[in-house]
Amino acid sequence: MSLELGNKILMKGNEALAEAAIQAGCRFYAGYPITPQNEIPEYMARRMPEVGGVFIQAESEISAINMVYGASAAGARAMTSSSSPGISLKQEGISFLACAELPAVIVNIQRGGPGLGSIAASQSDYFQATKGGGHGDYRLLVYAPSSVQEMIDLTIKAFDKADEYRNPVMILGDGVIGQMMEPATIKTDNTYNLPKKDWALTGCKGRKPNVIKTLHTEEGVLEELNIKLKDKYERMKINEVMYEILFPEDADLIVVAFGIAARISSSAVTMARKEGLIVSLFRPITLFPFPENELKKLADEPALNGKRKFLTVEMNLGQMVEDVRLSVEGKSKVDFYGRTGGSIPTPEEILEVIKTLI
Repeated sequence: MSLELGNKILMKGNEALAEAAIQAGCRFYAGYPITPQNEIPEYMARRMPEVGGVFIQAESEISAINMVYGASAAGARAMTSSSSPGISLKQEGISFLACAELPAVIVNIQRGGPGLGSIAASQSDYFQATKGGGHGDYRLLVYAPSSVQEMIDLTIKAFDKADEYRNPVMILGDGVIGQMMEPATIKTDNTYNLPKKDWALTGCKGRKPNVIKTLHTEEGVLEELNIKLKDKYERMKINEVMYEILFPEDADLIVVAFGIAARISSSAVTMARKEGLIVSLFRPITLFPFPENELKKLADEPALNGKRKFLTVEMNLGQMVEDVRLSVEGKSKVDFYGRTGGSIPTPEEILEVIKTLI
């Protein structure tokens, strides 16, 4: 495959993400087919041999995540991808990665649930992604792209941050973002410098052996590890928060949405402003760490016409809305509008909700 540096090309979100991973230095991918993320393993199967990487279609999602664990422990930049129920099967392995402080990128192109659900887009895995998902005290750095370009940019960033924090990072997309096509730019200068990993299992080579494990039976050792991990997550809260605000000035109502719901909500907000309603959009890009301080500041600021309100829009029955309510600390009313089971809201639906609240 030949891509020219800096040129815009029309790509599907899943394929753009896969190419971005390769350009970021990913040389190990293990996964298992499930819609709507199948273009990622398909693309990797073709591209990995071209760049000297390894592609494995594992016998199951459980096998795939444990293969990523092994590749990461050996120092490789490793990735897996799946969709909702497949990510559920990977949760034990993700917890193992976090405990062992192994960097990896995990992609979830969400589909409708619970259960096998449907193959349509959804955002019902927010709790799973941001509250741990598996067992134990651990967190993932979670990015929520809302465009094909962000699928590229945040995937590259995810590999860098995974190595920086020695922690798994999740790209939380959805079926719309994964399947849609948009023009986007991928850097292809092939000069990526990978960080040195002195902790990796690369053979002793005359040095003291490295040990990577997740079983800690000595008294107090696991507690010390959990406190160390918590300190890491607190650093993420200070340094890694990302968000975007559309029309921030003096809004009477702030719509809060992520991913494809934010794309749809931005159209609704634009329509509302054309009708004279003072509305803005707040889009979290990192779901963990969540931009709680930024939302708290917005709740503290006066609106143009009285007390400021918030409306959270999600493609689920109400998940991120809990973090929005915690962030504003009761200083503002927070309403919710959601569609679930793979149903996608329209800008007109959201506009009608906005009108009822102002």
